[in-house]
Parts: sequence; structure tokens; C-alpha cells
Amino acid sequence: MWEVLIGILSGIVSGTGMGGGTILILCLSLFIGMNQHEAQASNLVFFIPTSIVAILVNIKQKIIKWKVALPVTISGIIGAIVGATLSNKTDVNALRKYFGYFLLIITIHEIYTIIRKYINDPKEK
Repeated sequence: MWEVLIGILSGIVSGTGMGGGTILILCLSLFIGMNQHEAQASNLVFFIPTSIVAILVNIKQKIIKWKVALPVTISGIIGAIVGATLSNKTDVNALRKYFGYFLLIITIHEIYTIIRKYINDPKEK
């Protein structure tokens, strides 16, 4: 049951473009008990079909800027290879700690962005 709920939540967050993988990795490690390597690998498998669906929807809506998307995609593939190699060579506990730091930085950034937006335009809530 947890798996279905986690999948739905991650899919919704992923569909909004906010990075459902972050939620997925966190939930798989906290609620399912996967170690960090397994959770990250599962996230990659989850990412493929959800990305394909998102790409198709955005192509249909003609909102992809191909001159930006192609170099970013190629660079992302290279980064994924490097990241996966580094991840496999990193201790599970250290990897989990780094992921926690990453989540903390993202959280602080998001809160800062919301506060800044509210200060600049208090009518937007």
C-alpha cells in the first residue's frame, strides 16, 4: 500500500516539474526502509516513464525550447553517468547525509523564494 501512495505522490510532484524524485527517494528510504543506493536506483527507473509522459505533454503544448533543451539534455546525460559512478563509490551513510543536506538547501531556497515573492508583491498569495 505504501508503494502505491508513494508512487502517486511522487507522480503528482513530478508532473508539476518540482522533482518528484526527491520525494520518492525520501519516502522510499524513510517508509519502505530502502538504503540510499536502492532508493536512488528506484528513482531512476521511476523517472524514465514519468519524464517521457511530461515530454510528450510539453511537445504537444509546444512549450519546449529545443535550442536550450538539447544541450541541457546532453549535459544531463553526462552528469548522470558521473553522478551514478560517484554514488556507487560513496558510502551509503555518507550518501544519505549528502542527500539530507541537499534537501535542506532546496527547502531554504524555496522558503526564501516564497518570502521574496511575497515581499515584492503582497497581493500574490
